[in-house]
Amino acid sequence: MRAVVAHSPGGPEVLQVVDLPTPEPGPGEVLVRVRAAGTNPIDCAVRAGEMVTASPVIGFDVAGTVERVGAGADLRPGDEVLGMLGLDRGGGYGEYATAPAARLARRPAALPVEQAGALPLAGLTAWQMLVEVADVRPGQRVLVHAAAGGVGHLAVQVAVALGAEVSATARAAHHPFLRALGATGLVDRTATDFADVLSGMDVVLNLAGGPYTARSLRTLRPGGVLVTVRAGGYEAEIDAARDVRVERFLVRPDRAGLDRLTGLAAEGRLRVEVQDALPLGGAAEAHRRLEAGGNRGKVVLVPA
Repeated sequence: MRAVVAHSPGGPEVLQVVDLPTPEPGPGEVLVRVRAAGTNPIDCAVRAGEMVTASPVIGFDVAGTVERVGAGADLRPGDEVLGMLGLDRGGGYGEYATAPAARLARRPAALPVEQAGALPLAGLTAWQMLVEVADVRPGQRVLVHAAAGGVGHLAVQVAVALGAEVSATARAAHHPFLRALGATGLVDRTATDFADVLSGMDVVLNLAGGPYTARSLRTLRPGGVLVTVRAGGYEAEIDAARDVRVERFLVRPDRAGLDRLTGLAAEGRLRVEVQDALPLGGAAEAHRRLEAGGNRGKVVLVPA
């Protein structure tokens, strides 16, 4: 099979398409013919040598067709599936990938395969942050940073589906897109300090990390929750914020969560924005876009 690997740690230019043996599914696993592989910022950390995965193949998201099944797997050849392979595993940017069947959900016909490939890691991040960590309830006020990005645009929609009132930070050019997804309080992050104009938030999702951590604390009501993907360098401010709850977050595979997300998509309540679909040879370009930031939605790789 053809697959994307990093021949040595480095920038996007180290990514290469190579020929590798097609993997075999073990007990409880399935072999998926990958029709779309989502790209995510964490893929860049693997490429740069900051993370190690079991597979030499970059990538964590796949959507495709089950080809073969291992003993005890509860899927069948021909099933259309999507899933997050796991941060310990990798292996998504290829023509085939193996995965524990328990990490894969069935893809509804209403969800196009490229959108399905873009959904798992980003969608589960949004779902787990909002539902499992923050326990968002109808009527609460939720602020989403980096709201037009891969996780952000899904988080906006999940929060709206949960009945929340959603504010968002993003470049002004993305505001019409976010308004169409249900966000109401829109702040141009390039022109306005959100902490000067937003307050009384029940939940903040900090998908931007860094300086947003400390400033987000100022927008929360007493007893509010800040869920952040990165807090490096701002631990002192977090420790001093005793009247709010701060949760550092790392996504995990979850079939049940994917089932809820694909259900929302099938109902027309969740739109997965795919900015571009590139061949495997476009992996370096996808990583350049990920590291440049400011993207709308997701970029997927299409092995075929």
